Amino acid sequence: MRSLWAFLRADVRQRISARAVRSQWRAWTTMALAMMLTMGAAHAQLNVEISGVGSSQFPVAVANFQNEGSAPTNLTAIIRADLQRSGRFRNVDVAGATVAETANVDLASWKTRGADAFVAGSVTPAGGGRFEVRFRLYDTVKGTSLGGLAFTVGQDQLRVTAHKIADYIYEKLLGERGVFATRLSYVSRVGNRFQLLISDSDGQNSRVALTSNEPIISPSWSPDGSKVAYVSFEAKKPVVYVHDLATGRRTLVANHKGNNSAPSWSPDGRQLALALSRDGNTQVYVVNADGSGLRRLTRSSAIDTEPQFSPDGRSIYFTSDRGGAPQIYRMPAAGEEAGAAQRVTFKGSYNVSPRLSPDGKQLAYITRGGGFKLQLMDLATGDVTSLTDTSNDEAPSFAANGKYILYATRVGGRSVLAAVSTDGRTRQVLSLQSGEVREPSWGPFMQ
Repeated sequence: MRSLWAFLRADVRQRISARAVRSQWRAWTTMALAMMLTMGAAHAQLNVEISGVGSSQFPVAVANFQNEGSAPTNLTAIIRADLQRSGRFRNVDVAGATVAETANVDLASWKTRGADAFVAGSVTPAGGGRFEVRFRLYDTVKGTSLGGLAFTVGQDQLRVTAHKIADYIYEKLLGERGVFATRLSYVSRVGNRFQLLISDSDGQNSRVALTSNEPIISPSWSPDGSKVAYVSFEAKKPVVYVHDLATGRRTLVANHKGNNSAPSWSPDGRQLALALSRDGNTQVYVVNADGSGLRRLTRSSAIDTEPQFSPDGRSIYFTSDRGGAPQIYRMPAAGEEAGAAQRVTFKGSYNVSPRLSPDGKQLAYITRGGGFKLQLMDLATGDVTSLTDTSNDEAPSFAANGKYILYATRVGGRSVLAAVSTDGRTRQVLSLQSGEVREPSWGPFMQ
């Protein structure tokens, strides 16, 4: 289990007096380091395995786009795969039908085939290596058009265009935004080489943001999706950077004495909350995104770490052992001087890694009990649901629409990424054919 607690082992030994708690934390960090040493992954695309479906699936037929062979990317296949992967749709067999968005579609016949919605489209070369992509979505039950869009893009934008079409279908039919056009970040390792990778939401089209001979952990997306903050050990200690994905330019945000860890963006993208041990035991601080304006927020005699801003920016959730064992607390974003921290988790004796849903109504976290398992709390009622049947879960991250949670775990003895719907009905496992992946983070809606 790879967690920020693994880098606080010295603090744990020095500052936690209860022998039982010290024993628990040593076990945690020992397992974390052992699992880290077993990591090994080649730079490759993630394979996706899907299990389970939603409570009901919307039957949709996506016809082959006309003239799709003129493009290097099969948009139809990507759209169908996106819809299936969500667990909310069932692809109706189109028997090889190719239909352009301009065609006079016999919607009644598609309804007879079992499709409640139908998608038609086309791909047309536009010169200069660009393509015009058009599509239209139909409601076969009402016999009406639900609209469509047109894109003129370069060939390197064809995959994201397919994801955007799938998002359009998802939103029109289900009434909520899709996340197919969002991105993932994760860390792979092969030998002594670590890579921070950025991929499409389906694990494909991965690009290397950073390669290092030292570990990279805790990637965190900026609210606009243009940057990723992370912790790098290239200086032989944990240091926090902000990485501009378009230019590759990095900004050193925190390189203080001791541990610099757990960066988390404020909702406006101007600040980062992070955990530092510069003044002794690890505490929560806030800093401007350019590294200026450092300010301490907690002043406890405990270990306070893993800070996360609430979506409204008013609160910060964090992990602390101030009650004797790790639990999740909430304090004002201005720090404990503005109001005392309040404990949030009460079910279970060991809860870490808080992550807030985009609407601020749910809290995902990791609990220890029969292993390490992903939990979901309704913050209004305090009700807690266990979402997984695995026992080595870590690093939860909500999708931008709040309907799915990405996390790292172990399946079949291998470290993989997994995603589960917040109702627990749909699950995906994302893995490399010859390697292991860690430290996932799901990016925001694209601007």
